[in-house]
Amino acid sequence: MNKNDKSNINHIIGIVSGKGGVGKSYVTGSLAVELAKQGYRVGILDGDVTGPSIPHMFNIDSGVYGDEEIIYPAASKVFHIKIISSALLLAHDEDPIMWRGPLIGSLVTQFYTTVNWGELDYLLIDFPPGTSDVAISAFANIPVDGIILVTTPQQMVQQIVKKTYKMAKEMKVKLIGVIENMAYIVLPESKEKYYLYGQNKLENLQKTFPIKVLGSLPLLPANTKLVDEGKIEVTDTSAFTNVVESLIKELEYE
Repeated sequence: MNKNDKSNINHIIGIVSGKGGVGKSYVTGSLAVELAKQGYRVGILDGDVTGPSIPHMFNIDSGVYGDEEIIYPAASKVFHIKIISSALLLAHDEDPIMWRGPLIGSLVTQFYTTVNWGELDYLLIDFPPGTSDVAISAFANIPVDGIILVTTPQQMVQQIVKKTYKMAKEMKVKLIGVIENMAYIVLPESKEKYYLYGQNKLENLQKTFPIKVLGSLPLLPANTKLVDEGKIEVTDTSAFTNVVESLIKELEYE
């Protein structure tokens, strides 16, 4: 399926997770902010239709408009990141979208095809957790360059990584790499890293499974507070600098 003729997008990256609660949307938003800081033109398609959180992170509650043929996305205040989300189409934030899977998957595809994204270097798609109809429909209809798996370093990570890898292979989508979120905290006095679930779980998995680790991210309470306040654009995204570097290198190898 082709995009509309008003959009020119260089790279489309899907952000996925095997389960909820791993900070996937936080990673999507922070990755977008870091890319924008480095001078790239960025958009976010909030595909987590039943639990959209991207607009809240950017303190956006309006700005989407359009007609019968085209939709114009909202733009963030600091870095002008273009954003479309089901939350921006509802009369009230608390209104649920009670649709069946195929309809939700269709909405995500329509967000890609009918939104005037303009000129973008990167469009990030924040997918709902798991291997749902949304992901299957999107991979079939949107020319995704690859996906990034967000996980936390718990014991189920091996199973989740393998499931995601197999899904990507079956859908002929590249698994660009894995981001390990909430891997450690920095102790305030010593500045040492304290690993909440132990170290090197993904690195050990790499020995038997062909995955790329894009980065291990700290749990930053200050960032959490700012995100809750809708101020993700002023958070510390320095931990994503190497992630962006690794992402760009992986895309160059396509």
